[in-house]
Amino acid sequence: MTFEEKLGQLQQLPWSWELNPGSGETREVEDAARAGRLGSVLSVLGAARTNALQRIAVEESRLGIPLLFGLDVIHGCWTTFPIPLAQAASFDPEVARTDAEVSAREARSCGVHWVFSPMMDVTHEPRWGRIAESDGEDPYLTSRFAAAKVAGYQGDGYRDGRTVAACAKHFVAYGGAEGGRDYNTVDVSESRLRNLYLPPFKAAVEAGVETVMASFNTIGGVPAHGNAHTLTDILRQEWGFDGMVVSDWAGVQELIAHGFAEDGADAARRALNAGVDMEMTSTHLRTEGRALLDAGRITRRRVDDAVSRVLRLKFTLGLFEEPYVKESAEITAPSPAARRAARTAAARSMVLLKNDGGVLPLRRSVTSIALVGPFASSTDLLGTWAVPAAAKRFPAAKVLDAVREAAPGARVTYARGVAADGAGTSGIAEAVAAARAAEVTVVVVGEPAALSGEAAARSDLGLPGAQEELIAAVARTGRPFVVVLVNGRPLTVGDWLDAAPAVLEAWHPGVEAGPAIADVLFGAVNPGGRLPVSFPRTVGQLPVHYNHESTGRPADPGNKYTSKYLDLPSSPQFPFGHGLSYTTFELGTPELSRAAVPAAALREGAGVEVTVDVRNTGGRAGDEVVQLYMRDRAASIAQPVRRLIGFERVTLEPGATRTVRFRFGAAELGFWTNDPAGEFLVEEGAFDLYTGTSSTARARLTLTVE
Repeated sequence: MTFEEKLGQLQQLPWSWELNPGSGETREVEDAARAGRLGSVLSVLGAARTNALQRIAVEESRLGIPLLFGLDVIHGCWTTFPIPLAQAASFDPEVARTDAEVSAREARSCGVHWVFSPMMDVTHEPRWGRIAESDGEDPYLTSRFAAAKVAGYQGDGYRDGRTVAACAKHFVAYGGAEGGRDYNTVDVSESRLRNLYLPPFKAAVEAGVETVMASFNTIGGVPAHGNAHTLTDILRQEWGFDGMVVSDWAGVQELIAHGFAEDGADAARRALNAGVDMEMTSTHLRTEGRALLDAGRITRRRVDDAVSRVLRLKFTLGLFEEPYVKESAEITAPSPAARRAARTAAARSMVLLKNDGGVLPLRRSVTSIALVGPFASSTDLLGTWAVPAAAKRFPAAKVLDAVREAAPGARVTYARGVAADGAGTSGIAEAVAAARAAEVTVVVVGEPAALSGEAAARSDLGLPGAQEELIAAVARTGRPFVVVLVNGRPLTVGDWLDAAPAVLEAWHPGVEAGPAIADVLFGAVNPGGRLPVSFPRTVGQLPVHYNHESTGRPADPGNKYTSKYLDLPSSPQFPFGHGLSYTTFELGTPELSRAAVPAAALREGAGVEVTVDVRNTGGRAGDEVVQLYMRDRAASIAQPVRRLIGFERVTLEPGATRTVRFRFGAAELGFWTNDPAGEFLVEEGAFDLYTGTSSTARARLTLTVE
């Protein structure tokens, strides 16, 4: 390969979605492919379209190296699954694995080899729109879901044409953006970087993820795209990652705006030398690489290393053997099986936040139901980052239609009441009239999908527009009602929560939204989801999360001079791990396999086991999520007041009991220090272990590490 051809392999350029090769509007991409100066293309979908572009690279370039096609498949390709935050609420990693398997099969049939997922940015910031793409606030939960999704995308290999390469993003600490503003600064200690933000990426690497994407943020003043400490010292040298690192969209170019690089050539030098292998969208490596080499600012060895990672991925995917996709086998719509999987995933992800007086589940014999709210008859339920072609052709199924189907004998009336984000209230009277005339009302409110996701930070986490006024008006009727939330982030619900007898968190549920919501409302599915992120009482309380560190003056309502607010409790509105059911459960007394264990034994691989019985004490089958938390009472670096170290979702028939077993060891009991070289400690002392059904679990055991 010439040096210019090598630089070409490090270049990824964007396509223009619906355009075909030869249209004239994508000439830059086609000319680069024909010249052998292009390694990858993103945002191109369709077997015929990718094949036509691939033929240019394979049959018209000098070396015939195939292109790598990437796409933002975040929670579905043609079949849109619930958003990732919702999937995390299932506390069942198999939900994420199923999404990835279905998505991979659909995407690969359309010519896509590589998906920019999973996103595993742990965050304590619900104002940040990309919390919708995350698995919430906990590194252990996120790690479990990250590994499952990587396994679902990549399977056991790529030879069957049903799997794709995954991409762990965004590396790293993107979820710590100050003020929740996207792309913003992150200032983080080494210990917090390693204990909070890095574990999910380590889990993805251990699961065999093929690629990693750098993040937009700075980390302690150094932009992630130019951060040799994270990209090289940790990712490659400590973890042994031998895959490819891709920039995010124009991330190399943005080193200039960060004030980290003087110009495009300097940005290319810094990014390549830090560990970025492929540049997305901006073109500085390709255009400045020769001059940088001649000036001794980059080395041929580093370029060869980056190129080898790109080519190795293409070989692994089988592109040199079969660069084209079989057009006759292309999947162009969700199959019935895929829709069933999406419906199951959506219902499994919903969280029953409140259910006073047993308003839910609704009786199928109900005679009249009012459906009100801006999302009761809306298709805007797919959530952020739905594939544009899929969103256009396969919108979400409506709640109104699904309720009518679920209760065919009922008189179902509909009144929108208010717009999703407008201030107008003239329609509330019609909604109130419908509620007064109905046996029960379902109020479907929330966020438009455009209000979450990338570049969608919010300073106010309340329901947009006049939606809270609608709820208040329905509440004043005195008639039974249920609030269904469809949203991409935690919301503040304090102003209307007391008036609502029942609240179901449905998130943005995907293409089967309506049927999945109806399944839960009418009890065909007993809700078993749990919150993967704390819900704040107000925005002024942020950040609020269960895994915080203690201060020297922990909150005490009876003592003014402790760490708290004067005007609201320190606790969240709903804690991490919270969720109700249509049945009841009882956890027994937990037991430890041993009361003490030597620290040396833990470091050598010894483990400890906690067992606890869970019993369904209610009258119907249901799911409980048994959770195990740990607190290190005293450590050389202050530790979180609690850390999740185990969870299991169990399904039990009425009266049935199951013993849940949690095994853990050094990885769960130890922590990383502030040593940049990476120091992991398992210290002696007392560890409190809590079992329960949320992060407020009270049943406690004590383990002594000697």
